[in-house]
Amino acid sequence: MDSENLRQPLISSPPLIRSLSAAEYRSSNQLESILSDAETPYLYRIRSATFIELKLLFRLAAPAIVVYMLNYIMSMATMIFSGHLGNLELAAASLGGTGVQVFAYGLMLGMGSAVETLCGQAYGARKYDMLGVYLQRSTILLVATGIPLTIIYVFSKPILILLGQSETIAASAAVFVYGLIPQIFAYAANFPIQKFLQAQSIIAPSAYISSATLVLHIFLTWLAVYKIGLGLIGTSLILSLSWWIVVIAQFIYILTSDRCKYTWTGFSMRAFSGLPEFLKLSAASAVMLCLEAWYYQILVLLAGLLKNPELALDSLSICMNINGWVFMISVGFNAAASVRVSNELGAGNPKSAAFSVIVVNVCAFIISVIIAVIVLALRDVISYAFTEGEIVSKAVSDLCPLLVLTLILNGVQPVLSGVAVGCGWQKFVAYVNVGCYYVVGVPLGALLGFKFDLGAKGIWSGMMAGTLIQTIILLWFTFRTDWNKEVEEAQKRLEIWNDKKGSRNEQPDPSPLLQFKE
Repeated sequence: MDSENLRQPLISSPPLIRSLSAAEYRSSNQLESILSDAETPYLYRIRSATFIELKLLFRLAAPAIVVYMLNYIMSMATMIFSGHLGNLELAAASLGGTGVQVFAYGLMLGMGSAVETLCGQAYGARKYDMLGVYLQRSTILLVATGIPLTIIYVFSKPILILLGQSETIAASAAVFVYGLIPQIFAYAANFPIQKFLQAQSIIAPSAYISSATLVLHIFLTWLAVYKIGLGLIGTSLILSLSWWIVVIAQFIYILTSDRCKYTWTGFSMRAFSGLPEFLKLSAASAVMLCLEAWYYQILVLLAGLLKNPELALDSLSICMNINGWVFMISVGFNAAASVRVSNELGAGNPKSAAFSVIVVNVCAFIISVIIAVIVLALRDVISYAFTEGEIVSKAVSDLCPLLVLTLILNGVQPVLSGVAVGCGWQKFVAYVNVGCYYVVGVPLGALLGFKFDLGAKGIWSGMMAGTLIQTIILLWFTFRTDWNKEVEEAQKRLEIWNDKKGSRNEQPDPSPLLQFKE
């Protein structure tokens, strides 16, 4: 592509589109040319392509990691404040947060992910007005979903007791869960907004908002616990408030930013049309993510059935929080992988798509190994950030080898799931998740934990085996993929979209998903 052809669409595009620099657009288009140039020495091609891909990848992944990590640290800070109230409070927050809250989080995130697909397609097709409609449709459905979830939260105590949990811990966990009811509807608004912005590569503003909210969250939680004396329910109420602050701030950005003026044109009655079809797509998107989000939730629920449930829950909750913190890095790479792969497939660049898969997996794996080594080195002291108990510290130290292996596995597995989303393999991955997680992992964990009396180690070992099998299957499937065929499938989906969907509110745009300037 010559410089004149490259410059023209950038000049004729609206302000939103001009945020894409010529250098960035040129880098994306050069990647396929470099990888296809047989006359250039192989090592030089790989070195040049790696430099370009890393630049494109980290401009997406870095702010996404910050957003997911800061949001997770808010929950971790709540757990830390609860732990310093006492071991019972820590166990209750663990069971209420990981055992109940993650149920809602997985369902809402999964349903909200339909917006990621639809907004990405609409933005790629330059139908900018449809992004705001999809945002509103998704929010309506998620708010409606929040109503039955609220009923579950209200009856969390008898539900937890019915599942075999200790009555003392279940009662305290229910108190914690009551304070999280407002968070359900914050989720309902946040995830569609988050995916709406991510489809336009607008991620940095969310990172700034999350950073400011985290500082405020820590201060308000300290105030509620130590000055006002609200105790356990105070920690969860402040967590709900913090999520609503994030939602409101992001929506204000959408209303006031020039970057969203073509994609948000105000509230529309079209948001109430096509809801049944949108619900089907949202439900399908939820299946794959829910199966993954709920997997380690089951570990915590099983731990509550062990002989010493309080100690098991305390130690597992600390390890799960550490795992969750590192997992946010992989989730950031997951988002970047999804955008990069779908972008290259839509542009008809099979070699670039395949190369992006390799680079993102290698980067995520290296980072996870470094973090795993650090955690292993700190295994004897890491629990004191959550609680002062020496017994719990020893239990966490004993679980750290399993935690380290899980960290390494989770450095790759979420990234492969992001690739699957970019390629449209959600249905296949859902089947894999059912087999590996719920046919192998959960039964094997229960067998080792209870039958062989290995306790928390046995439960975790069995479930980690399920994750390992799933990761191997996804690796095998991904690296034997015919990327030329995937490009053809992407083009077919684009043709169906253009023929059957919506109006064409188009603007000249050479590559709408590559807008990195924030």
